[in-house]
Amino acid sequence: MKAVALTRYLPIDDSQSLVDVDLPKPDIGAHDLLVSVEAVSVNPVDTKLRAPKPQVEAQPRVLGFDAAGMVEAAGAEVMGFRPGDAVYYAGDVTRAGSNAQYQAVDARLVAHRPRRLDAAGAAALPLVTITAWELLFQRMPYNPEHGGSGKSLLIIAGAGGVGSMAIQLARRAGFTVIATASRTETQAWCRAMGAQHVIDHRQPLTEPLKALGFKEIDAALCLVDAAPYWTELGELLAAQAHLGLIVEPTSPLNIGDPYKAKCIGIHWEMMFARSRFKTSDMGEQGRILARVASLIDEGELRGIQRETLSPINAQNVREAHRRLESGSTIGKLVVAGW
Repeated sequence: MKAVALTRYLPIDDSQSLVDVDLPKPDIGAHDLLVSVEAVSVNPVDTKLRAPKPQVEAQPRVLGFDAAGMVEAAGAEVMGFRPGDAVYYAGDVTRAGSNAQYQAVDARLVAHRPRRLDAAGAAALPLVTITAWELLFQRMPYNPEHGGSGKSLLIIAGAGGVGSMAIQLARRAGFTVIATASRTETQAWCRAMGAQHVIDHRQPLTEPLKALGFKEIDAALCLVDAAPYWTELGELLAAQAHLGLIVEPTSPLNIGDPYKAKCIGIHWEMMFARSRFKTSDMGEQGRILARVASLIDEGELRGIQRETLSPINAQNVREAHRRLESGSTIGKLVVAGW
């Protein structure tokens, strides 16, 4: 089968950083699906795993997590899927990735994809959707149906993939959403996703929030390095507020006062935790994706695919990595078709 892989960890401008290879079609286990991959999307985790480092892989390593495709075969213990089903999923960081014509994936992580979306639109969703859902509704103590009623939520970096879904999910749950974005086009995107207010994260946040009538906020998601915002967030968050994080900080964070004094809950989200540690509730990710597919088909949520490169090959996957590393992407960038 065709695949895009690496053996060395190189800067993305090096043509050998990701290369086209031929690999055997993967075998599947009893809980697995074999999926014929039709589209993939690129996430920051892909670029971090590929980033320059001295180690060398003895065998080609296939990256990629978001995928949409068709079920080719199902393991003996799989229920709910059969060959020909259109599916989507975010995969498992401990297994070979989705940048290949065929992928073996645990069926518990998979759902039937939204009928309203094609493969490219579906491939844009899984990783960021699960991240936003788990963070808001499982790590933080909010109900997805009405848990944000009467509450304010600040989302730092609202125009990225996670931010795009977090805005929509939070609005649906009843939050008043204030997103941050620094460019005209990213601010417009946040509003299109449903944010009632958008402020510039290049400037201190306190005064713009006060100008909007928010002396304090009930919850926040910091979807970038929290270190530059940590002190200000501690002052802005209300007593017994909640703060969600997804990015490893670049410097130590003081979790004492005012966080301690206010009993602010600090919540980490890592989408791969369930699959990596084989938790007993691993199937929750498939259930989240199934619920989100129904919400998209009902028109309550919308897709976040903004651009598609085609076909899936090393050149286009390198270009997707390059654009993501530039920090200028909005929503999700998809690579589709072989």
